[in-house]
Amino acid sequence: MKTKLIPPRYHTLLWVLCLFLGISLLTRLGLMFFEGDPGHFRPLPLLKILGVGLVHDLAAGVYVLVPFGLLALFTGNGPRGRRLYALLATGTLGLAIFGFLFTAMAEGTFWNEFSVRFNFIAVDYLVYTREVLGNIWQSYPVGWLLGALGLIALLLLTLLLKPFWRVAMGDGGSLPRRLVLTLVLLALPVLSFRLVGDQVREVLDTPAEQELAGNGYYEFMRAFRSNNLDYFKFYKVLPDTVVTTRLRQEILLGQPDTRFVAGDMPATRQVIAEQAPNHRHLVLVSIESLGVDYVEAFGGQPGLTPNLDQLAAEGMTFSQLYATGLRTVRGLEALTLSIPPTPGHAVPVREHNTGLQTLGGVLKANGYQPFYIYGGYSYFDNMENFFAGNGYTVIDRTQVPDSEIHHETIWGIADEDILRKAIQVIGTQAARGERVFAHIMTTSNHRPYTYPEGRIDIPSGSGREGAVKYTDWAIGDFMQRASREPWFADTVFAFVADHTSHGRGRTDLPPENYHIPLIVYAPGLITPRQIDKLASQIDVAPTLLGLLGISYESRFFGQDMLHSNDRHQRAFMANYLTVGYLENHKVVELGPKQSASVVDATTGAALPLDENRELVDDVVAYYQTASRELHRIAGNKPAGATQ
Repeated sequence: MKTKLIPPRYHTLLWVLCLFLGISLLTRLGLMFFEGDPGHFRPLPLLKILGVGLVHDLAAGVYVLVPFGLLALFTGNGPRGRRLYALLATGTLGLAIFGFLFTAMAEGTFWNEFSVRFNFIAVDYLVYTREVLGNIWQSYPVGWLLGALGLIALLLLTLLLKPFWRVAMGDGGSLPRRLVLTLVLLALPVLSFRLVGDQVREVLDTPAEQELAGNGYYEFMRAFRSNNLDYFKFYKVLPDTVVTTRLRQEILLGQPDTRFVAGDMPATRQVIAEQAPNHRHLVLVSIESLGVDYVEAFGGQPGLTPNLDQLAAEGMTFSQLYATGLRTVRGLEALTLSIPPTPGHAVPVREHNTGLQTLGGVLKANGYQPFYIYGGYSYFDNMENFFAGNGYTVIDRTQVPDSEIHHETIWGIADEDILRKAIQVIGTQAARGERVFAHIMTTSNHRPYTYPEGRIDIPSGSGREGAVKYTDWAIGDFMQRASREPWFADTVFAFVADHTSHGRGRTDLPPENYHIPLIVYAPGLITPRQIDKLASQIDVAPTLLGLLGISYESRFFGQDMLHSNDRHQRAFMANYLTVGYLENHKVVELGPKQSASVVDATTGAALPLDENRELVDDVVAYYQTASRELHRIAGNKPAGATQ
């Protein structure tokens, strides 16, 4: 587009873009000087860093122009309209300058911590606002820094005020012309989003050059889209040969007769069932936010779970099972994929979430029809994409008629309603002679804690205790109705929590915040008993497959809790940034910046790292291999691992 076709008013956008590019360039140069690597200032590397950096800056800068373009569109071209635009544009410019400077300062502090541009860690800071803001307030003189930024922004605005105002008061053009220009401006971010990707950085030789050529705004949005945190860049790694040896030794501790299978994944092995297949249906109910502290059969609060307590008395309980995370999606990941909780978001909500071995996939290969049945809308947390993409048939709120719903919240329909829907689904398939695997996810034990009236003696909406008791009632109702079905006697039922209702505690990974119940009920197949082995949520899938008598080639990280060696008891757990491992009353914590620590599981007291190096390396072997598996399905080559 020729310049003469652009009204003078729109020249203000060029001012804004140049200011954005200038501050971005100074930020990049500042980071380069901070790094202190003379190699970055050699002619060719410098040219490539600045050239690729300009592309990323432009990709981010077109977003900055949008508000100014909208102001230019909606203010008239008469004297009043021009003055109004000049006033609004100047005020927006002042805010923009402060925002540019604030982001530059934030990038500097972030680089000082992690030596990278904004990434998933920065995105994650939005989740833990209280902790992050508290840390920033204690670590930096925030008041003085904000005051200094405000003063610099004011000085810059003062220097630019007269020439910017003069341009802003210029001709804005006719409304049709302004509309066309606005459409062009709105198209630029779309083009930026689609055209500028990681391929631009392929001309750069090192990860440091790639990070320096990045743009904080662009990388922040990219982190939102990718939903992961690269283990190999931020966490402790070992040579691949060491990882393979250690991981296989860990597996052999649990299953001494394991026969490994050659392939790209060192944990791949042949699992031979100790019994013939029994061809039972499998119903796995993952219960929202149910810690052992609410289940009397596990030593929790009395009177809230009479139905689960009865199932526990008549079935098999696992008293030392630990969830891998603190969110539903993390629990679904562990139960479905039998994989340790890698840093960042859980696999289901990542862009690349298919291509891994799943519980449903193993069962499907053995003649089962796998279903994921959820009381909410399955677009939430990417559930539909994940389960459907891995061979499950997804049943959710959209497939339950309003006439069959007794109560509904923002999270989903009442537990009794989705459990009754599950009975219909299982019954239909079983009547056709098909074996069914139904993974059901409940929702009622969640704020606002409301449920149908008249079910229990605690009023709806009064708190979590009522929601727990209602979910238990719904499970009792489900089992009573199911017991009248012809498929009931040929079914293994498993009831497990997705996570507890607790968040962070005295340490980064307090084990008590991850302690959940597991009850397996299958009359005629198992005898009532309690299993006290320390175990992880990732062990549920291998254990259920063992109960069904299914042999398979396993890429799972979990182990059969009924047949594993008693001397190898461990559990995995994580929050978003810290991944960990519980064994022998010790918690190993791996964090960004290649950090590793060991704490006492009971007291939280730090334990000597030197005395626990072997244990730490075993934990690294698990997480490094799991992360490599995720790189495999994403089609990426891990950076940082060695041969």
